[in-house]
Amino acid sequence: MRRLPLLMLVGLLGSQPAWALFDDNEARRQIADLKIASEARFDQQARAQLELSAQIQRQAEEIARLRGQVETLSHELEQAKQRQQDFYLDLDSRLRRFEAAPTAASAGGPQAAVAGDQGTETRSYDAALDLFKAAKYAEAAAAFASFVQQHPTATLAPNAQYWLGNAWFAQRNCNKAIEAQSQVITRYPDSDKAPDALLAISTCQQELGNRKGAAQSLETLLQKYPASPAADKARERLKKN
Repeated sequence: MRRLPLLMLVGLLGSQPAWALFDDNEARRQIADLKIASEARFDQQARAQLELSAQIQRQAEEIARLRGQVETLSHELEQAKQRQQDFYLDLDSRLRRFEAAPTAASAGGPQAAVAGDQGTETRSYDAALDLFKAAKYAEAAAAFASFVQQHPTATLAPNAQYWLGNAWFAQRNCNKAIEAQSQVITRYPDSDKAPDALLAISTCQQELGNRKGAAQSLETLLQKYPASPAADKARERLKKN
């Protein structure tokens, strides 16, 4: 009988480590479960952040694309307005020459011959300009180049050289356009088209990514032709830059 309580006591003491071991395993399991849950939440948050970052990047790219379209459309609108203004100026200059032509023709002799030459030049120039208006830019470029080659000292030669540059620009050949417009400045520096040619050169340089060169062309325009209509546009562009 005395051994029974002793055996029970030994049994209780012997089972104590088993209970302690059970508690440690349960704690480890709970810690592992918490760690797994925490990692799962972290992964979910990380994926959400990546998706948000990708969405922001896509929106930024879309905004940049739209901004580029707006700038392109603004530039094309400006070019269209400039071409329309040039058309009216060319028409006005030709009308003035036609008004003076009857007087010269009635006098006869050399003056009549000069009037006849001017009429031929005008028809040739108008034919080239009609090609440009019809968006036949390659044909227009060839026609304007031919006009300048055949009539380098004609009254309309600076205009033809200027439109030759515009025809190349319309074909997205900025290097050829700059080359043609540079001839306006060097060969016809006193022409009304010279400041417009500098403005066109600046536009081409901007298209080519040469912002420094574009700004220098605008500065040159302001220095040489400060009172020209093109100078007002140059000042506006420099302010934007």
